[in-house]
Amino acid sequence: MSELRLRKATAEDSEFAYQTKKAAFRGYVEQVGGWHEEEQRELHEQRFHSQEFYVLHVSGIDVGIVALVWESNCIKLNQLFILPEYQSRGYGRAYMSGLIDEAAAGSLALRLRVLKVNCRAMTFYQRLGFTITGESDTHILMEKSP
Repeated sequence: MSELRLRKATAEDSEFAYQTKKAAFRGYVEQVGGWHEEEQRELHEQRFHSQEFYVLHVSGIDVGIVALVWESNCIKLNQLFILPEYQSRGYGRAYMSGLIDEAAAGSLALRLRVLKVNCRAMTFYQRLGFTITGESDTHILMEKSP
């Protein structure tokens, strides 16, 4: 998918990142405890300043966000949100294919967690070869080994 681009997020992208998360993820959060706007804003601000955020850009349009943490033995995918109107067009799969290749090239595991109520995401990651490695009360832990 040649039109998909990734660019490092700047401070000006923080609101877009928050609104994308809210649009794509709020329904799932509401199922496991409720979406509390002030709490979600605070959590976003903390994460935006401590993780590497990127904007997914397609043909002149920002369509999603990604948040990563690079560690010595793995890459943690903390967020991948596509705006609802751009979902199911292959953008998430195209991005993940590139990230999987990048992790494999560096002999790094790729780790993430999915809310248990988000069956769509769990199926998506399993189709990409991720396996379940554990769980918490609310999340399924998944990994793709290099």
